[in-house]
Amino acid sequence: MDKQIKVKNIPTEVKIQKTDLSRQEDRFNPRNRIYVRAVSGLHQLLRQRIGFLGMLAFMLLPWINFNGQQAVLFELMEQKFNIFGLTLWPQDFTILAFIFMLAAFALFLVTTFYGRVWCGYTCPQTVWTFIFIWFEEKFEGSANQRKKLDQRPMDFDKFWRKTAKHTSWVLFSLYTALTFVGYFTPIRELLPEFVTFNVGGYALVSIIVFTICTYGNAGWMREIMCLHICPYSRFQSAMFDKDTFTVSYDETRGENRGPRSRKQDPKELGLGDCIDCNLCVQVCPTGIDIRNGLQYECINCGACIDACDGVMDKMNYPRGLISYTTERNLETPENKTHPLRPKLIGYSIILVLLTGALVANIAMRKPMDFDIIRDRNQLYRVDFNGLVENTYTLKVINMAQYEQTFSIDVKGLDNYKYIGDTTFTVNAGESHNVPLSLVMDPYDLKAPMTEFNFVLSPINEPDNQISQQSNFFKAR
Repeated sequence: MDKQIKVKNIPTEVKIQKTDLSRQEDRFNPRNRIYVRAVSGLHQLLRQRIGFLGMLAFMLLPWINFNGQQAVLFELMEQKFNIFGLTLWPQDFTILAFIFMLAAFALFLVTTFYGRVWCGYTCPQTVWTFIFIWFEEKFEGSANQRKKLDQRPMDFDKFWRKTAKHTSWVLFSLYTALTFVGYFTPIRELLPEFVTFNVGGYALVSIIVFTICTYGNAGWMREIMCLHICPYSRFQSAMFDKDTFTVSYDETRGENRGPRSRKQDPKELGLGDCIDCNLCVQVCPTGIDIRNGLQYECINCGACIDACDGVMDKMNYPRGLISYTTERNLETPENKTHPLRPKLIGYSIILVLLTGALVANIAMRKPMDFDIIRDRNQLYRVDFNGLVENTYTLKVINMAQYEQTFSIDVKGLDNYKYIGDTTFTVNAGESHNVPLSLVMDPYDLKAPMTEFNFVLSPINEPDNQISQQSNFFKAR
């Protein structure tokens, strides 16, 4: 009890440090735009090749014909999607659902294993942004030259360069819009109509809106789309774990940072391998410093890796100061990444099940379907002989990629008279309305409403039939 407890004097006046909002960088201010520096290397070469192939596929796909029609065409007004010979109707919603779920879980699997490589290598926003930057470099020069050009007053040289750049942006955006709309309107008809100013209202509005969006997103918004609008950057971290490959800076090897000559030994200077050149920041399309750790803004494009590897080569240091690695490897380099882990196994199992379900749905899909539309004006009509007549319209859909002849039969009714076509032909991937009437003596009907079935079957495959239930009404 004789020991004294040391009491620390706590000041009563506490200074609260407030953030100076005026000094914070406003990404929406054109003056704070990012001037992405060009860099070459393995990852950028890979990104360029993948982006070029993706863009080429997008541009050429609508022009490809398959079985005499556009290979990929989403006819919204006709309510059908044509995908390389497979025609999907509203009745095929389960197939579309499986396709979307398959794409989503494939993205989850890739993200869990290799981070946001989708964003860095294949996302249309990234691909089109780098295409627009390529136009910038052709007309305005390197990143430093572009920055100086923006800072100097307007003159003829600046005017023609800016005009040429924005003209190329608008033209490329317009062609992108025409191609996109060509997925929903036959592109071989759309392009001549657009050139001759005969394009329809819906298509014209779509082209204008998509041109403006492409020009704004890839030309002006750029990283703002990734940082503030796209939701993927916000929830993708939930799929990461210690074994996810992400672009990471090896802090143990790189710190302390500092400039030095190639001949100086960094250990004698108390420095790490990072020479603090800031090239990793200058080449980043979202403008982050990867040395500050994993950030949601990083799109895993690998530009900083190529820039850093180039510096390491010049300094005769080993590559990999910035690399695709995992948190586990950074903590304990001797530990290897676990490729077989619960998340990856779970996603893989789901992908296999979804693929099986998709294939089974397509394999078991009937080559035809039909809907029954009753006469909306009246349920039944009594003729001058006292017979009851019910009128129907059968909307028959030929889901096959070849012409089919169908027959209609009625089951569940006796002593009826059929008025209409019993056989008819429907072209491939089209629908056909069949108006018909059934006439019966009311004394042959036991109730005011009698259930029966329409049976539809192809002439060449009579056993491959489908049926729909309907009702026959009479007076009570």
